[in-house]
Amino acid sequence: MAWWLWALGLAAAASMTTNPLALLLLVGVAASVVAVRRSDHPWSGSFRLYVGLGIVIVVVRVVFRIVFGGVEGGTVLLDLPEIPLPDWVAGIRLLGPLTQQSLLAGLYDGLRLATIVICVGAANSLANPKRLLKSVPPALYEVGTALVVAVTVFPQLADSVRRVRAAQALRGGSGGRVGRLRRFLVPVLEDALERSLALAAGMDARGYGRAPGLGRRQRAVTGGLLLLGLCGICVGVYAVLDVTAPRYLAVPMLLTGALAAVAGLWSAGRRVERTRYRPDRWRPPELMVAASGLLVAGALWEVGDSQIFVAHPGVEVVPGLSVLALVGILVGLVPALAAPPPALASRPPAPSRAARPAGPVPAPRTRESV
Repeated sequence: MAWWLWALGLAAAASMTTNPLALLLLVGVAASVVAVRRSDHPWSGSFRLYVGLGIVIVVVRVVFRIVFGGVEGGTVLLDLPEIPLPDWVAGIRLLGPLTQQSLLAGLYDGLRLATIVICVGAANSLANPKRLLKSVPPALYEVGTALVVAVTVFPQLADSVRRVRAAQALRGGSGGRVGRLRRFLVPVLEDALERSLALAAGMDARGYGRAPGLGRRQRAVTGGLLLLGLCGICVGVYAVLDVTAPRYLAVPMLLTGALAAVAGLWSAGRRVERTRYRPDRWRPPELMVAASGLLVAGALWEVGDSQIFVAHPGVEVVPGLSVLALVGILVGLVPALAAPPPALASRPPAPSRAARPAGPVPAPRTRESV
């Protein structure tokens, strides 16, 4: 949970800025912590997949900006012919002059989304995704089962890539690039999804989160509280965003909905019996890891509030970083020092050179020699 709070803090900070320097620095912080504190378990190799996905997001975002046009006016980099469209798709254009401002805007937007994805991937690489499910409230057992499949697909994918690549190297064989890709990609995707679904099925078979023997009245009270909380939160959020709505529908309704939702979750989870084997304890390293991510998000929030031109420099000027933004992002490196060393998988230790005998190794004693 501490690693996920740290990563979500970095992701929240990335969502508050379009400054490419700040976004690249956040990616560097996440990659540095992963390089120092990840273990050698199968899910630890999924960070490369998230980085590759981030690169694809940036490329696709830039390509979309080129194909569907962008900001009119500015320095034209490439004068592409515009494809005429009918009147019923007014507001959309295909190709046209590619300006520097339009290209940079697509690059900044794609980089922000890629940074969020990479920060989430850092949490998946540093923490066992299955242990996170122990922190899910008991009332959300259906959501927890779905969360198992969603969270463990990429870590299982990294392990499947390693296993399938080793198996194909042993089998050998030749073929074209398309054939090799099909023989590699299909088993990897199938194996990763099957292992995630098997974990979810095992949870369901063991009665994860089940509460038998509930009366109709208890179910009605729990469902009513959850429904009231959902409606209150929806109305409150809408009233907070809409300044023309009555003020008594804003914060009071939002707080009422949140309290009703908490009461509904408590009522539903109180009757769900679940035991925990070796529960995780919060110690100073966990607190420091979680606090560093929250501090990064708080620093970027303050930058966006007081230094708007640093958080969103635009595409007309060269972006820069303030001292607050730089120091706030570098706080995210605290887990590289505060977190304990990663737990390594159990492997037999290799014999050292000093332990090896200098002369020939004697033959093992058999019954005949005795």
